[in-house]
Amino acid sequence: MSENMPTANSDQTIVVTEAAVEEINRLRALEKEMPPYLRLGVVAGGCSGMSYSVAFETEKSEMDKEFEFHGVKVLVDLKALMYLTGTTLDFKLGLMGGGFSFDNPRAKRSCGCGTSFTC
Repeated sequence: MSENMPTANSDQTIVVTEAAVEEINRLRALEKEMPPYLRLGVVAGGCSGMSYSVAFETEKSEMDKEFEFHGVKVLVDLKALMYLTGTTLDFKLGLMGGGFSFDNPRAKRSCGCGTSFTC
């Protein structure tokens, strides 16, 4: 399997690639006590109107949808899920470093840096 291929079935609402899972696990290994969840979300702001957010989270709320990719538990709250349905989270390395990237088919416009979008 290519490192950029999705690690979930096509019936998943979001997808996290194998490369992203590897980076998440690498980040977890740097800390002694890492929260059990990775939260994906959206916040108002950025050049295009909304920005993606990625953070480690200790608790799941009743408004969260949980996904699992090779042992990585991902939370998305139901409000953010309206904007993230169909999104793939990937991790890419480049000459200037690496970072997480979002491929969101719902985004009508994205900024040049790829961290903000408009639906």
